[in-house]
Amino acid sequence: METSIRLPHGIYSTTMELKATYDIENIGLTPGIQHELWPLDEIDPTKDKFPCCLVWTPLPVVSWLAPFIGHVGICREDGVILDFSGSNFVNIDSFAFGAVARYLQLDRKQCCFPANLAEHTCKYGFKHREYGAAVTWDDALRSSMRHFEHKTYNLFTCNCHSFVANCLNRLCYGGSMEWNMISVATLVLFKGQWVSVMSILRAFLPFMLVLCLGLVLVGWPFIIGLFSFSMLLIGWFLLGNYWLKWLIDC
Repeated sequence: METSIRLPHGIYSTTMELKATYDIENIGLTPGIQHELWPLDEIDPTKDKFPCCLVWTPLPVVSWLAPFIGHVGICREDGVILDFSGSNFVNIDSFAFGAVARYLQLDRKQCCFPANLAEHTCKYGFKHREYGAAVTWDDALRSSMRHFEHKTYNLFTCNCHSFVANCLNRLCYGGSMEWNMISVATLVLFKGQWVSVMSILRAFLPFMLVLCLGLVLVGWPFIIGLFSFSMLLIGWFLLGNYWLKWLIDC
C-alpha cells in the first residue's frame, strides 16, 4: 500500500518521489544511452573554420627540404583551430605558419565519450578513464590544452603532432589509444584534402625550387644529401615513436 506524507502545501507521494530520485541518480549508469552530437557548421576555409578537423600547413625551411613534414593542428566543434606552436603555449584561432593547406574532417561517432566505466565503447575501459577520457569532443581538446600548457616545445621530441595525438588518444578515436606523431602525420598525408590548387603550390613549389637549384649548383651529391636528410628524419621519428618511446615523452 502506498504511504503519503502531508506537507503544508499538499499531499505528495513518498513512493513516487523516491522513484523519481532513483531514476535521476541512475540515468548516467544506464547502459545503451546514446551520446547526442549536435550538427556541425560547414567547413569554411575563407574564415579558417574547420569543425572537428585535423589541419596542416607547410613549415618554413623544413618543408622546403622535406615536403611531407609540416605543422598540424586540431579544431574544435565550432571550427576554431588549436595548435601547439611553442613552449607552454597552445595557439587558439590563429594557426601558426600560415593558412591551412590541407584538412581532414573526423567523425565524432568514432570517438568514445563515456559517462562512466560501464559506457565505454572502446576496448580500453579503465585505461582510457585513467588517461583522461572526455565526455565531448571539445572537452578532450581542453584537457590536452591544459596538459601542453606545461610542456616544452621541441621539433624532435614534443611538437604539434604530439599535441594532436594526445587529443586523439583522449577521444580514443577509431577505438585506438596508440596515436603518435607518425600515425597523425600518416593520416593527414594519405587522407587529407587540399584546400585549393594554391595550397598545393605553396606546399611543393619551394621544395621543387630548392631541388632544382641544388641540382644545378651542386649536382647529384645534393640530391643524395637531401634524400639522406629525409631518411634520417623518418628514422628518428619511427625509432622514437615505436621502439625507444622514452626518447619522446610528451
